[in-house]
Amino acid sequence: MNEMKDMSLKVLPADYTVIDTETTGLSPFDSRMIEVSGIKVRNDMIVSTFSRLIDPETDISYFISKLTGITNEMVIDEGKLAEVLPEYIAFIGDDILLGHNVTFDINFINAASWEVFRRPFKKEYVDTMYISRRIWPWERHHRLIDLIERCQLGGEQEHRGLSDCMYTYRAYLRMKEILKMSEDQ
Repeated sequence: MNEMKDMSLKVLPADYTVIDTETTGLSPFDSRMIEVSGIKVRNDMIVSTFSRLIDPETDISYFISKLTGITNEMVIDEGKLAEVLPEYIAFIGDDILLGHNVTFDINFINAASWEVFRRPFKKEYVDTMYISRRIWPWERHHRLIDLIERCQLGGEQEHRGLSDCMYTYRAYLRMKEILKMSEDQ
């Protein structure tokens, strides 16, 4: 997993794919993805979106259903990992990834890639959590909900893939503005 840190970019790209996953737990080895989402961005403008539920072939706990709103009934007729993952990876293409605490998502996609394709999933990425820590080092928390508040994005975080991608995208644009203003001073 340390090799993921080596793929982190220090630049702030304008072309990227925002990603987010919802999972049955915290470990990519013991848990399964139940939703994969993405927003493809060119010149900091959204050009397309992707979001699919996945049948994890295991029960989704009450806690996870309460957190994400994704229930066992919602995924029972959805595609399995081997069907959905190729579509998701094709959507991402060769893009740089952008996400909040994105190594969590990348680790799950990597474990799934090993399971389905028998090869790693390696991409360059930018993590909005690290940008948040750079801009607001005195703050104790840097969760996505904290960014939503600090960047004054309004609304309520749903904790669903596409919604989290949209908030991450909007927070990223706002933080780019803040960094640019600080550089101009």
